[in-house]
Amino acid sequence: MNASKANSNSEAAGEPLIVIASNRGPYAFKTQKDGSFSLKRSPGGLVTALGALATSHDVLWVATALGKGDHEWSEQNLNRPQYIEDIYLKFVRPGKRAYEQYYNLISNPLLWFIQHELWDLPRQPSISKETWDAWQRGYVAVNRLFAEAIADAIQNEDEDRPVIIFPHDYHLYLVPRFLREKLGSGVQIQPFIHIPWPSPDAWRVLPEEMRTTLLTSLLMSDRVGFQTQRDAFNFVQTCRFYLTDAHSRGSRDSIHYEGRKVSAATYPISIDVAQLEQMVEEPETRVFQAQVRNYVNNRQLILRIDRVEPSKNILRGLQAYRALLEMYPVHHGHVQMLALLVPSRMEVGEYQNYLQEVMAAAGMINAEYSDGEWEPVRTMLGNNYRRALAAMQLYDVLLVNPIADGMNLVAKEGVLVNQNDGVLLLSEHAGASYELGDHALLVSPFDVYSTAEALHEALSMPLAARRERAEALRSKVQKSDVNRWFRQQLDDALRAFSNQAMNASTSDTPEASKSAASITAGGTSSD
Repeated sequence: MNASKANSNSEAAGEPLIVIASNRGPYAFKTQKDGSFSLKRSPGGLVTALGALATSHDVLWVATALGKGDHEWSEQNLNRPQYIEDIYLKFVRPGKRAYEQYYNLISNPLLWFIQHELWDLPRQPSISKETWDAWQRGYVAVNRLFAEAIADAIQNEDEDRPVIIFPHDYHLYLVPRFLREKLGSGVQIQPFIHIPWPSPDAWRVLPEEMRTTLLTSLLMSDRVGFQTQRDAFNFVQTCRFYLTDAHSRGSRDSIHYEGRKVSAATYPISIDVAQLEQMVEEPETRVFQAQVRNYVNNRQLILRIDRVEPSKNILRGLQAYRALLEMYPVHHGHVQMLALLVPSRMEVGEYQNYLQEVMAAAGMINAEYSDGEWEPVRTMLGNNYRRALAAMQLYDVLLVNPIADGMNLVAKEGVLVNQNDGVLLLSEHAGASYELGDHALLVSPFDVYSTAEALHEALSMPLAARRERAEALRSKVQKSDVNRWFRQQLDDALRAFSNQAMNASTSDTPEASKSAASITAGGTSSD
Protein backbone atom coordinates (compact mmCIF):
# COMPACT_ATOMS: atom_id res chain seq x y z
CA MET A 1 0.00 0.00 0.00
CA ASN A 2 1.76 3.14 -1.11
CA ALA A 3 -1.02 5.70 -1.33
CA SER A 4 -0.87 8.20 1.52
CA LYS A 5 -3.75 9.60 3.53
CA ALA A 6 -5.09 12.84 2.10
CA ASN A 7 -3.89 15.99 3.87
CA SER A 8 -1.83 13.90 6.27
CA ASN A 9 1.78 13.58 7.23
CA SER A 10 1.29 9.94 8.21
CA GLU A 11 4.22 8.87 6.05
CA ALA A 12 6.54 10.76 8.38
CA ALA A 13 9.39 8.80 9.91
CA GLY A 14 8.20 6.57 12.74
CA GLU A 15 4.48 6.91 11.98
CA PRO A 16 3.02 3.37 11.95
CA LEU A 17 0.84 1.64 9.43
CA ILE A 18 -1.88 -0.29 11.28
CA VAL A 19 -3.21 -3.40 9.55
CA ILE A 20 -6.45 -4.98 10.77
CA ALA A 21 -7.38 -8.45 9.55
CA SER A 22 -10.81 -9.87 10.34
CA ASN A 23 -13.36 -12.20 8.81
CA ARG A 24 -16.02 -9.48 8.62
CA GLY A 25 -15.01 -6.06 7.38
CA PRO A 26 -16.03 -2.56 8.42
CA TYR A 27 -18.30 -2.05 5.41
CA ALA A 28 -20.66 -4.04 3.22
CA PHE A 29 -21.20 -2.95 -0.37
CA LYS A 30 -24.32 -3.15 -2.51
CA THR A 31 -24.33 -2.67 -6.26
CA GLN A 32 -26.81 -0.07 -7.52
CA LYS A 33 -28.67 -0.18 -10.83
CA ASP A 34 -26.35 2.41 -12.36
CA GLY A 35 -23.27 0.33 -11.47
CA SER A 36 -22.24 2.48 -8.51
CA PHE A 37 -21.94 1.12 -4.97
CA SER A 38 -23.65 2.02 -1.73
CA LEU A 39 -21.97 1.04 1.50
CA LYS A 40 -23.24 0.22 4.93
CA ARG A 41 -21.04 0.59 7.98
CA SER A 42 -20.79 -2.59 10.02
CA PRO A 43 -21.85 -2.44 13.68
CA GLY A 44 -19.49 -3.29 16.49
CA GLY A 45 -16.85 -1.86 18.76
CA LEU A 46 -13.88 -2.68 16.55
CA VAL A 47 -15.05 -0.34 13.78
CA THR A 48 -15.78 2.34 16.35
CA ALA A 49 -12.40 1.97 18.02
CA LEU A 50 -10.65 2.58 14.74
CA GLY A 51 -12.52 5.81 14.17
CA ALA A 52 -10.24 7.90 16.35
CA LEU A 53 -7.10 6.06 15.29
CA ALA A 54 -7.83 6.55 11.60
CA THR A 55 -7.77 10.32 11.96
CA SER A 56 -4.10 10.23 12.94
CA HIS A 57 -2.75 6.97 11.47
CA ASP A 58 -2.91 5.04 8.24
CA VAL A 59 -5.18 2.04 8.75
CA LEU A 60 -5.44 -0.82 6.28
CA TRP A 61 -8.31 -3.25 6.90
CA VAL A 62 -8.23 -6.65 5.20
CA ALA A 63 -11.45 -8.66 5.39
CA THR A 64 -13.45 -11.28 3.53
CA ALA A 65 -15.75 -10.25 0.70
CA LEU A 66 -18.98 -11.69 2.07
CA GLY A 67 -21.69 -10.52 -0.30
CA LYS A 68 -22.08 -10.12 -4.03
CA GLY A 69 -21.59 -6.37 -3.74
CA ASP A 70 -18.32 -6.85 -1.86
CA HIS A 71 -16.99 -9.11 -4.62
CA GLU A 72 -18.06 -6.74 -7.38
CA TRP A 73 -16.59 -3.69 -5.62
CA SER A 74 -13.29 -5.49 -5.12
CA GLU A 75 -13.18 -6.73 -8.71
CA GLN A 76 -13.91 -3.26 -10.08
CA ASN A 77 -10.96 -1.93 -8.05
CA LEU A 78 -8.66 -4.74 -9.23
CA ASN A 79 -8.47 -6.15 -5.68
CA ARG A 80 -6.36 -3.18 -4.59
CA PRO A 81 -6.78 -1.29 -1.30
CA GLN A 82 -9.18 1.63 -1.61
CA TYR A 83 -9.56 4.65 0.65
CA ILE A 84 -13.01 4.59 2.32
CA GLU A 85 -13.94 6.99 5.13
CA ASP A 86 -10.48 7.35 6.72
CA ILE A 87 -9.28 3.77 6.18
CA TYR A 88 -7.88 1.69 3.34
CA LEU A 89 -9.98 -1.40 2.63
CA LYS A 90 -8.96 -4.57 0.81
CA PHE A 91 -11.09 -7.67 0.41
CA VAL A 92 -9.93 -11.28 0.34
CA ARG A 93 -12.04 -13.31 -2.07
CA PRO A 94 -11.94 -17.06 -1.38
CA GLY A 95 -14.02 -19.44 -3.44
CA LYS A 96 -17.49 -20.23 -2.16
CA ARG A 97 -16.59 -23.81 -1.20
CA ALA A 98 -13.34 -22.77 0.51
CA TYR A 99 -15.15 -20.13 2.55
CA GLU A 100 -17.88 -22.59 3.54
CA GLN A 101 -15.23 -25.03 4.80
CA TYR A 102 -13.19 -22.35 6.57
CA TYR A 103 -16.14 -20.71 8.28
CA ASN A 104 -18.90 -23.27 8.76
CA LEU A 105 -16.85 -26.44 9.31
CA ILE A 106 -13.64 -25.37 11.05
CA SER A 107 -14.10 -21.90 12.57
CA ASN A 108 -17.74 -22.57 13.41
CA PRO A 109 -18.46 -24.92 14.99
CA LEU A 110 -15.17 -26.83 15.55
CA LEU A 111 -12.90 -24.14 17.04
CA TRP A 112 -15.70 -22.05 18.53
CA PHE A 113 -17.17 -25.05 20.37
CA ILE A 114 -13.74 -26.10 21.66
CA GLN A 115 -13.03 -22.64 23.04
CA HIS A 116 -16.41 -22.46 24.76
CA GLU A 117 -16.10 -26.11 25.88
CA LEU A 118 -19.51 -27.00 24.48
CA TRP A 119 -18.90 -30.25 22.61
CA ASP A 120 -20.93 -33.27 23.74
CA LEU A 121 -17.78 -35.38 23.77
CA PRO A 122 -19.36 -38.84 23.79
CA ARG A 123 -21.05 -37.89 20.50
CA GLN A 124 -19.38 -34.85 18.94
CA PRO A 125 -17.18 -33.83 17.27
CA SER A 126 -16.18 -36.61 14.89
CA ILE A 127 -13.09 -35.60 12.92
CA SER A 128 -13.82 -37.10 9.52
CA LYS A 129 -12.26 -36.98 6.06
CA GLU A 130 -14.59 -34.05 5.41
CA THR A 131 -13.13 -32.24 8.42
CA TRP A 132 -9.56 -32.75 7.23
CA ASP A 133 -10.50 -31.60 3.75
CA ALA A 134 -12.11 -28.48 5.24
CA TRP A 135 -8.98 -27.87 7.28
CA GLN A 136 -6.62 -28.00 4.31
CA ARG A 137 -8.76 -26.57 1.52
CA GLY A 138 -10.71 -24.16 3.70
CA TYR A 139 -9.10 -22.97 6.92
CA VAL A 140 -5.45 -23.22 5.89
CA ALA A 141 -6.16 -21.89 2.40
CA VAL A 142 -8.17 -18.86 3.51
CA ASN A 143 -5.65 -17.96 6.20
CA ARG A 144 -2.93 -18.09 3.55
CA LEU A 145 -5.01 -15.80 1.33
CA PHE A 146 -5.23 -13.26 4.14
CA ALA A 147 -1.47 -13.30 4.68
CA GLU A 148 -0.80 -12.95 0.96
CA ALA A 149 -3.24 -10.04 0.70
CA ILE A 150 -1.57 -8.24 3.61
CA ALA A 151 1.94 -8.86 2.33
CA ASP A 152 1.00 -7.68 -1.15
CA ALA A 153 -0.65 -4.51 0.17
CA ILE A 154 2.37 -3.43 2.23
CA GLN A 155 5.17 -4.54 -0.07
CA ASN A 156 6.10 -0.97 -1.08
CA GLU A 157 6.19 0.44 2.44
CA ASP A 158 9.33 2.20 3.68
CA GLU A 159 11.54 -0.26 5.56
CA ASP A 160 11.91 2.21 8.44
CA ARG A 161 8.17 2.59 8.89
CA PRO A 162 6.62 0.48 11.69
CA VAL A 163 3.96 -1.94 10.45
CA ILE A 164 1.68 -3.42 13.10
CA ILE A 165 -0.65 -6.24 12.06
CA PHE A 166 -3.66 -7.14 14.21
CA PRO A 167 -5.36 -10.40 13.08
CA HIS A 168 -8.66 -10.78 14.90
CA ASP A 169 -10.13 -13.88 16.44
CA TYR A 170 -10.23 -17.61 15.89
CA HIS A 171 -10.87 -17.41 12.17
CA LEU A 172 -7.28 -16.29 11.52
CA TYR A 173 -5.02 -18.31 13.83
CA LEU A 174 -2.69 -19.28 10.96
CA VAL A 175 -2.14 -15.76 9.63
CA PRO A 176 0.89 -15.10 11.91
CA ARG A 177 2.67 -18.15 10.52
CA PHE A 178 2.15 -17.22 6.88
CA LEU A 179 2.98 -13.56 7.53
CA ARG A 180 6.24 -14.46 9.26
CA GLU A 181 7.21 -16.66 6.33
CA LYS A 182 6.63 -13.77 3.93
CA LEU A 183 7.69 -10.73 5.96
CA GLY A 184 10.24 -11.97 8.49
CA SER A 185 10.75 -10.13 11.76
CA GLY A 186 10.39 -6.60 10.40
CA VAL A 187 6.72 -6.28 11.38
CA GLN A 188 4.87 -6.55 14.67
CA ILE A 189 2.16 -9.24 14.63
CA GLN A 190 -0.36 -9.01 17.45
CA PRO A 191 -3.51 -11.17 17.21
CA PHE A 192 -6.45 -10.44 19.47
CA ILE A 193 -8.74 -13.30 20.51
CA HIS A 194 -12.25 -12.15 21.37
CA ILE A 195 -13.57 -15.47 22.70
CA PRO A 196 -12.41 -17.42 25.77
CA TRP A 197 -9.20 -19.43 25.69
CA PRO A 198 -9.94 -22.63 27.64
CA SER A 199 -7.65 -24.81 29.72
CA PRO A 200 -5.30 -27.26 27.97
CA ASP A 201 -7.65 -30.22 28.36
CA ALA A 202 -10.25 -28.65 26.03
CA TRP A 203 -7.75 -28.73 23.17
CA ARG A 204 -7.42 -32.52 23.20
CA VAL A 205 -10.42 -32.54 20.86
CA LEU A 206 -8.21 -31.31 18.01
CA PRO A 207 -5.91 -33.82 16.30
CA GLU A 208 -2.26 -33.21 17.16
CA GLU A 209 -1.36 -31.86 13.71
CA MET A 210 -4.12 -29.24 13.75
CA ARG A 211 -3.45 -28.27 17.37
CA THR A 212 0.30 -27.91 16.89
CA THR A 213 -0.17 -25.90 13.71
CA LEU A 214 -2.48 -23.45 15.50
CA LEU A 215 -0.29 -23.02 18.54
CA THR A 216 3.01 -22.66 16.70
CA SER A 217 1.43 -20.11 14.37
CA LEU A 218 0.24 -17.97 17.26
CA LEU A 219 3.73 -18.22 18.78
CA MET A 220 5.11 -16.58 15.66
CA SER A 221 3.37 -13.41 16.88
CA ASP A 222 5.11 -10.80 19.01
CA ARG A 223 2.27 -10.89 21.53
CA VAL A 224 -1.22 -12.36 21.63
CA GLY A 225 -4.07 -10.33 23.11
CA PHE A 226 -6.79 -11.81 25.32
CA GLN A 227 -9.84 -10.52 27.16
CA THR A 228 -8.85 -11.66 30.65
CA GLN A 229 -5.87 -12.81 32.69
CA ARG A 230 -7.47 -16.24 32.89
CA ASP A 231 -7.48 -16.53 29.09
CA ALA A 232 -3.84 -15.42 28.87
CA PHE A 233 -2.78 -17.90 31.55
CA ASN A 234 -4.68 -20.73 29.86
CA PHE A 235 -2.90 -19.94 26.59
CA VAL A 236 0.51 -20.12 28.28
CA GLN A 237 -0.42 -23.41 29.92
CA THR A 238 -1.77 -24.85 26.66
CA CYS A 239 1.48 -24.07 24.85
CA ARG A 240 3.53 -25.59 27.66
CA PHE A 241 1.40 -28.71 27.74
CA TYR A 242 1.34 -29.51 24.03
CA LEU A 243 4.62 -28.07 22.67
CA THR A 244 7.78 -29.78 23.91
CA ASP A 245 10.02 -26.74 23.45
CA ALA A 246 7.61 -24.14 24.91
CA HIS A 247 8.56 -22.85 28.37
CA SER A 248 6.98 -20.22 30.60
CA ARG A 249 10.06 -19.85 32.87
CA GLY A 250 7.77 -19.14 35.78
CA SER A 251 5.67 -16.52 33.99
CA ARG A 252 1.88 -16.55 33.79
CA ASP A 253 1.74 -14.17 30.82
CA SER A 254 4.54 -15.09 28.41
CA ILE A 255 5.95 -18.12 26.67
CA HIS A 256 9.45 -18.82 25.30
CA TYR A 257 9.54 -20.81 22.09
CA GLU A 258 12.31 -21.33 19.55
CA GLY A 259 14.37 -18.43 20.84
CA ARG A 260 11.50 -15.96 21.01
CA LYS A 261 9.52 -14.59 23.93
CA VAL A 262 5.83 -14.14 23.15
CA SER A 263 3.67 -12.12 25.51
CA ALA A 264 0.14 -13.20 26.44
CA ALA A 265 -1.29 -9.74 27.07
CA THR A 266 -4.66 -8.77 28.55
CA TYR A 267 -6.80 -6.10 26.87
CA PRO A 268 -10.43 -6.20 28.10
CA ILE A 269 -12.58 -4.95 25.23
CA SER A 270 -15.18 -2.27 25.93
CA ILE A 271 -17.81 -0.09 24.29
CA ASP A 272 -18.07 3.35 22.69
CA VAL A 273 -19.36 5.31 25.67
CA ALA A 274 -19.96 8.61 23.87
CA GLN A 275 -21.80 7.00 20.97
CA LEU A 276 -24.13 4.99 23.22
CA GLU A 277 -24.92 7.96 25.42
CA GLN A 278 -25.91 9.84 22.29
CA MET A 279 -27.97 6.99 20.81
CA VAL A 280 -30.17 6.54 23.86
CA GLU A 281 -31.30 10.15 23.56
CA GLU A 282 -32.24 9.96 19.89
CA PRO A 283 -35.94 9.93 18.84
CA GLU A 284 -35.90 6.42 17.37
CA THR A 285 -34.65 4.95 20.64
CA ARG A 286 -37.27 6.91 22.59
CA VAL A 287 -40.03 5.40 20.43
CA PHE A 288 -38.86 1.89 21.33
CA GLN A 289 -38.56 2.90 24.96
CA ALA A 290 -42.23 3.85 25.01
CA GLN A 291 -43.11 0.48 23.46
CA VAL A 292 -41.15 -1.42 26.08
CA ARG A 293 -42.72 0.62 28.91
CA ASN A 294 -46.15 -0.18 27.56
CA TYR A 295 -45.38 -3.88 27.40
CA VAL A 296 -43.85 -4.05 30.89
CA ASN A 297 -46.85 -2.13 32.30
CA ASN A 298 -45.29 -1.06 35.62
CA ARG A 299 -43.98 -4.53 36.43
CA GLN A 300 -40.37 -5.21 37.38
CA LEU A 301 -38.39 -6.04 34.25
CA ILE A 302 -35.91 -8.91 34.01
CA LEU A 303 -34.07 -8.40 30.73
CA ARG A 304 -31.73 -10.57 28.74
CA ILE A 305 -30.23 -9.74 25.34
CA ASP A 306 -28.33 -12.51 23.58
CA ARG A 307 -27.34 -13.99 20.30
CA VAL A 308 -28.98 -17.41 20.04
CA GLU A 309 -25.87 -19.41 20.89
CA PRO A 310 -25.55 -22.39 23.23
CA SER A 311 -22.80 -20.57 25.16
CA LYS A 312 -25.24 -17.83 26.20
CA ASN A 313 -27.04 -20.28 28.50
CA ILE A 314 -30.51 -19.02 27.66
CA LEU A 315 -32.12 -22.33 28.60
CA ARG A 316 -30.80 -22.31 32.17
CA GLY A 317 -31.78 -18.67 32.46
CA LEU A 318 -35.36 -19.65 31.65
CA GLN A 319 -35.16 -22.54 34.08
CA ALA A 320 -34.00 -20.16 36.81
CA TYR A 321 -36.89 -17.79 36.05
CA ARG A 322 -39.31 -20.68 36.25
CA ALA A 323 -37.79 -21.68 39.60
CA LEU A 324 -38.21 -18.10 40.83
CA LEU A 325 -41.91 -18.17 40.00
CA GLU A 326 -42.28 -21.56 41.68
CA MET A 327 -40.41 -20.63 44.88
CA TYR A 328 -41.68 -17.05 45.24
CA PRO A 329 -45.34 -16.69 44.19
CA VAL A 330 -45.19 -13.08 45.42
CA HIS A 331 -43.67 -12.20 42.03
CA HIS A 332 -46.62 -13.58 40.04
CA GLY A 333 -48.08 -10.78 37.97
CA HIS A 334 -45.47 -8.31 39.22
CA VAL A 335 -42.41 -9.32 37.22
CA GLN A 336 -41.82 -9.55 33.48
CA MET A 337 -39.02 -11.31 31.63
CA LEU A 338 -38.15 -9.92 28.21
CA ALA A 339 -35.70 -11.94 26.10
CA LEU A 340 -34.39 -10.10 23.03
CA LEU A 341 -32.73 -12.79 20.94
CA VAL A 342 -30.63 -12.33 17.81
CA PRO A 343 -30.53 -15.41 15.53
CA SER A 344 -26.91 -16.45 14.99
CA ARG A 345 -25.30 -18.97 12.63
CA MET A 346 -28.62 -20.55 11.75
CA GLU A 347 -26.85 -22.56 9.06
CA VAL A 348 -25.27 -24.65 11.87
CA GLY A 349 -27.49 -27.48 13.11
CA GLU A 350 -26.58 -27.07 16.79
CA TYR A 351 -27.81 -23.47 16.70
CA GLN A 352 -31.11 -24.39 15.02
CA ASN A 353 -31.79 -27.02 17.66
CA TYR A 354 -30.92 -24.64 20.47
CA LEU A 355 -33.36 -21.98 19.25
CA GLN A 356 -36.14 -24.56 19.12
CA GLU A 357 -35.43 -25.61 22.71
CA VAL A 358 -35.38 -22.00 23.91
CA MET A 359 -38.72 -21.19 22.32
CA ALA A 360 -40.26 -24.38 23.73
CA ALA A 361 -39.01 -23.59 27.25
CA ALA A 362 -40.43 -20.05 27.12
CA GLY A 363 -43.73 -21.42 25.87
CA MET A 364 -43.96 -23.90 28.73
CA ILE A 365 -43.42 -21.15 31.34
CA ASN A 366 -46.22 -19.11 29.82
CA ALA A 367 -48.47 -22.16 29.58
CA GLU A 368 -48.02 -22.89 33.27
CA TYR A 369 -48.07 -19.39 34.82
CA SER A 370 -49.92 -17.04 32.46
CA ASP A 371 -53.23 -15.80 33.86
CA GLY A 372 -54.75 -14.23 30.78
CA GLU A 373 -53.50 -10.71 31.58
CA TRP A 374 -49.91 -11.52 32.50
CA GLU A 375 -47.53 -13.24 30.11
CA PRO A 376 -44.51 -14.13 32.29
CA VAL A 377 -41.92 -14.22 29.50
CA ARG A 378 -41.84 -12.60 26.07
CA THR A 379 -39.24 -13.59 23.49
CA MET A 380 -38.54 -11.29 20.54
CA LEU A 381 -36.37 -12.51 17.67
CA GLY A 382 -34.43 -10.15 15.43
CA ASN A 383 -31.47 -7.82 15.40
CA ASN A 384 -32.90 -4.48 16.54
CA TYR A 385 -30.18 -2.60 18.41
CA ARG A 386 -32.33 0.46 19.11
CA ARG A 387 -34.97 -1.68 20.77
CA ALA A 388 -32.25 -3.37 22.82
CA LEU A 389 -30.89 0.00 23.96
CA ALA A 390 -34.37 1.13 24.94
CA ALA A 391 -34.94 -2.00 27.00
CA MET A 392 -31.53 -1.61 28.67
CA GLN A 393 -32.61 1.78 29.97
CA LEU A 394 -35.57 0.25 31.80
CA TYR A 395 -34.49 -3.05 33.35
CA ASP A 396 -34.66 -3.81 37.05
CA VAL A 397 -32.46 -6.87 36.55
CA LEU A 398 -30.12 -7.57 33.64
CA LEU A 399 -29.52 -11.32 33.43
CA VAL A 400 -26.17 -12.19 31.79
CA ASN A 401 -25.39 -15.83 32.59
CA PRO A 402 -23.22 -17.31 29.81
CA ILE A 403 -21.46 -20.64 30.22
CA ALA A 404 -18.39 -18.98 28.73
CA ASP A 405 -17.92 -15.55 27.19
CA GLY A 406 -14.82 -13.68 26.12
CA MET A 407 -16.27 -10.48 27.55
CA ASN A 408 -20.03 -9.90 26.99
CA LEU A 409 -20.53 -6.29 25.98
CA VAL A 410 -24.26 -6.36 26.81
CA ALA A 411 -23.25 -6.23 30.48
CA LYS A 412 -21.22 -3.07 29.87
CA GLU A 413 -23.82 -1.46 27.59
CA GLY A 414 -26.58 -2.18 30.07
CA VAL A 415 -24.94 -0.71 33.15
CA LEU A 416 -23.94 2.39 31.16
CA VAL A 417 -27.37 3.34 29.81
CA ASN A 418 -29.76 2.00 32.48
CA GLN A 419 -31.90 4.73 34.05
CA ASN A 420 -33.62 2.56 36.65
CA ASP A 421 -30.78 1.71 39.06
CA GLY A 422 -31.00 -1.82 37.74
CA VAL A 423 -29.07 -4.77 39.17
CA LEU A 424 -26.59 -6.73 37.03
CA LEU A 425 -26.82 -10.49 37.58
CA LEU A 426 -23.61 -11.80 36.00
CA SER A 427 -22.07 -15.19 35.31
CA GLU A 428 -18.70 -15.74 36.94
CA HIS A 429 -17.59 -17.21 33.59
CA ALA A 430 -18.20 -14.03 31.60
CA GLY A 431 -15.05 -12.03 30.93
CA ALA A 432 -16.89 -8.95 32.17
CA SER A 433 -16.94 -10.43 35.68
CA TYR A 434 -13.27 -9.47 36.11
CA GLU A 435 -14.15 -5.78 35.80
CA LEU A 436 -17.77 -5.65 36.98
CA GLY A 437 -18.00 -8.50 39.48
CA ASP A 438 -17.47 -6.39 42.59
CA HIS A 439 -20.76 -4.54 42.05
CA ALA A 440 -22.83 -7.24 40.33
CA LEU A 441 -24.52 -10.34 41.74
CA LEU A 442 -22.25 -13.16 40.57
CA VAL A 443 -23.67 -16.61 39.87
CA SER A 444 -22.49 -19.93 38.54
CA PRO A 445 -24.08 -20.38 35.08
CA PHE A 446 -24.79 -24.01 35.92
CA ASP A 447 -26.54 -23.35 39.24
CA VAL A 448 -30.20 -22.81 38.39
CA TYR A 449 -31.31 -22.72 42.05
CA SER A 450 -28.79 -20.04 43.06
CA THR A 451 -29.60 -18.01 39.96
CA ALA A 452 -33.29 -18.06 40.96
CA GLU A 453 -32.32 -16.93 44.47
CA ALA A 454 -30.16 -14.15 43.01
CA LEU A 455 -33.09 -13.00 40.86
CA HIS A 456 -35.23 -12.80 43.99
CA GLU A 457 -32.48 -10.89 45.83
CA ALA A 458 -32.15 -8.41 42.98
CA LEU A 459 -35.90 -7.87 42.68
CA SER A 460 -36.17 -7.35 46.45
CA MET A 461 -33.06 -5.18 46.91
CA PRO A 462 -33.57 -1.77 48.58
CA LEU A 463 -33.34 1.18 46.23
CA ALA A 464 -30.29 2.68 47.99
CA ALA A 465 -28.30 -0.53 47.53
CA ARG A 466 -29.37 -0.77 43.90
CA ARG A 467 -28.32 2.81 43.25
CA GLU A 468 -24.90 2.33 44.87
CA ARG A 469 -24.19 -0.71 42.71
CA ALA A 470 -25.49 0.91 39.52
CA GLU A 471 -23.44 4.09 39.96
CA ALA A 472 -20.25 2.12 40.63
CA LEU A 473 -20.77 -0.01 37.53
CA ARG A 474 -21.52 2.98 35.33
CA SER A 475 -18.40 4.79 36.50
CA LYS A 476 -16.19 1.79 35.81
CA VAL A 477 -17.41 1.49 32.21
CA GLN A 478 -17.14 5.22 31.54
CA LYS A 479 -13.49 5.23 32.58
CA SER A 480 -12.45 2.48 30.18
CA ASP A 481 -14.08 2.66 26.75
CA VAL A 482 -13.29 0.98 23.44
CA ASN A 483 -10.85 3.64 22.26
CA ARG A 484 -8.69 3.07 25.32
CA TRP A 485 -8.82 -0.69 24.60
CA PHE A 486 -7.31 -0.33 21.14
CA ARG A 487 -4.81 2.35 22.07
CA GLN A 488 -3.35 0.11 24.77
CA GLN A 489 -2.63 -2.52 22.12
CA LEU A 490 -1.13 0.04 19.77
CA ASP A 491 1.04 1.51 22.53
CA ASP A 492 2.46 -1.91 23.40
CA ALA A 493 3.33 -2.59 19.77
CA LEU A 494 4.99 0.82 19.31
CA ARG A 495 6.94 0.33 22.52
CA ALA A 496 8.22 -2.98 21.18
CA PHE A 497 9.31 -1.30 17.94
CA SER A 498 11.17 1.31 19.94
CA ASN A 499 12.91 -1.37 21.99
CA GLN A 500 13.86 -3.24 18.83
CA ALA A 501 15.41 -0.10 17.39
CA MET A 502 17.35 0.56 20.59
CA ASN A 503 18.59 -3.01 20.75
CA ALA A 504 19.65 -2.92 17.11
CA SER A 505 21.54 0.32 17.73
CA THR A 506 23.21 -1.07 20.85
CA SER A 507 24.18 -4.30 19.12
CA ASP A 508 26.20 -2.31 16.59
CA THR A 509 28.63 -1.09 19.28
CA PRO A 510 31.89 -2.97 20.05
CA GLU A 511 30.75 -3.50 23.65
CA ALA A 512 27.53 -5.10 22.52
CA SER A 513 29.35 -7.34 20.06
CA LYS A 514 31.70 -8.49 22.82
CA SER A 515 28.76 -9.19 25.13
CA ALA A 516 26.91 -11.10 22.43
CA ALA A 517 29.99 -13.19 21.75
CA SER A 518 30.31 -14.15 25.41
CA ILE A 519 26.63 -15.19 25.58
CA THR A 520 27.00 -17.28 22.42
CA ALA A 521 29.95 -19.00 24.03
CA GLY A 522 27.66 -20.11 26.85
CA GLY A 523 28.75 -17.77 29.63
CA THR A 524 25.42 -16.21 30.72
CA SER A 525 22.38 -18.21 29.71
CA SER A 526 19.48 -18.98 32.01
CA ASP A 527 16.16 -20.79 31.77
